[in-house]
Amino acid sequence: MAASTTPPSPSHHAAAVILLLAAAALACHFNVAAAAVDPKCHCPGGRCRGLGVNYGTVADDLPTAARSVQLLRAAGAGAVKIYDANPTILRALAGTGIPVAVMVPNEAIPSLASSGAAAERWVAANLAPHIPATRVMYLLVGNEVLSNRAISGSTWRAIVPAMSNLHRALRRGHGGILRKVKLGTALAMDALSASYPPSAGAFRGDVADDVIRPLLQFLNATRSYYFVDAYPYFAWAGNRGSISLDYALFQGGASSHYVDPGTGLTYTNLLDQMLDAVVAAMGKLGYGDVRLAVSETGWPNGGDSGEAGANVRNAATYNRNLAARMSRNPGTPARPGAKMPVFLFSLYNEDQKPGPGTERHWGLYYPNQTRVYDVDLTGRRPSRSYPPLPPADDTDSSPAWCVLAGGKAVNETAVQAALDYACQQGSGTCVAIQPGGACYEPNTLDAHASYAFNSYWQKFRNAGGTCFFNGLAETTTKDPSHGSCKFQSSMD
Repeated sequence: MAASTTPPSPSHHAAAVILLLAAAALACHFNVAAAAVDPKCHCPGGRCRGLGVNYGTVADDLPTAARSVQLLRAAGAGAVKIYDANPTILRALAGTGIPVAVMVPNEAIPSLASSGAAAERWVAANLAPHIPATRVMYLLVGNEVLSNRAISGSTWRAIVPAMSNLHRALRRGHGGILRKVKLGTALAMDALSASYPPSAGAFRGDVADDVIRPLLQFLNATRSYYFVDAYPYFAWAGNRGSISLDYALFQGGASSHYVDPGTGLTYTNLLDQMLDAVVAAMGKLGYGDVRLAVSETGWPNGGDSGEAGANVRNAATYNRNLAARMSRNPGTPARPGAKMPVFLFSLYNEDQKPGPGTERHWGLYYPNQTRVYDVDLTGRRPSRSYPPLPPADDTDSSPAWCVLAGGKAVNETAVQAALDYACQQGSGTCVAIQPGGACYEPNTLDAHASYAFNSYWQKFRNAGGTCFFNGLAETTTKDPSHGSCKFQSSMD
């Protein structure tokens, strides 16, 4: 998600995987304190078989990599995905047997595409030192590359050539120990131009032939996976009038089931719809048999005022139901019984991520190592054994405003730049703080910034605009209006 200091764009996210537990392990489930520190409760023999977890590090004061691995195992994580080739994390995973997905940064793709030698150097520097002690299973070349149009010319068509060079580098050297690493790239749902009904799924015209078709050809030839970031939360939040919350949380009744008119297939949850839209899109390009993996999915446990449904209750419900469902390997209606690697987002609440409040609230753990809520990623813990969840606390039920954080500009230069940006977006955004306007007085940077931030957020938030401004803004439920100066609210 982009910070609010870039032009607003619609959110592109949208979400699902794995296995079962023996009765002998039930004792662990009823000892929450022990389960938080003892990986044996969920990982008999040290081998976890639950949902994978994305391990991001855009936060301060995070636990060490070694402690983070303990927390992954305590939650029953079956795999882990990292957003680079962090050597400290890879060393911490050594000897655990946990499958790891490593990511090549977007900015490295063009050079890896243009040079086989560069690919060999990257593998030698970033992967070879950790194999076989660390079980690297996937190498993902880029993160949501097709969502960034600014790099379309430099990077989009370089994805497959980079993958090809890396594939050759993995097979050639290092005694063959890297031959089994599967290559892919993580793409958001916005790679599709249509996803509803699922049978209408189709890739965008600007990438279908030049980027996606060669990608599918490569994945098919190497028996790898199409990795998709699929978030039912965003699909539901943008269409609450037509999609029920229970359907998005895997607990919809028969009355909310959906029958695709094109295939006659019945859908019981939103994630399956999204995944089968990708399956249909691949089929239209002649590669309907390419395997599918979910590189990111999940539900936010908190967010800004006005971000509906982002709370601990819904996050726990989604992730528990997802784990239980995928423990049975149900596949999707279009691919019944298909096994899919699935990675939950994310290990921690990451407080330095830009964007709306939800961006910083996806974690299973707080940075202080306490659980946000109990969840067994193997899906084998009986639902009745979980403690009661807090109320939904739906922040969309009361008005909200966006104002200068703390009410006082600490860095006046940065606040002025953010104010100027907000006022440049759309006609009328800052008319009220011009001389003679209803909100011109008091004529101070602090007061004008709060008005500008709020005016921008209310105008563009439904199109992806955020109340963030590089950390200079915050949401509030206290009306900042004063005198004849009226601040628009999220309920207006």
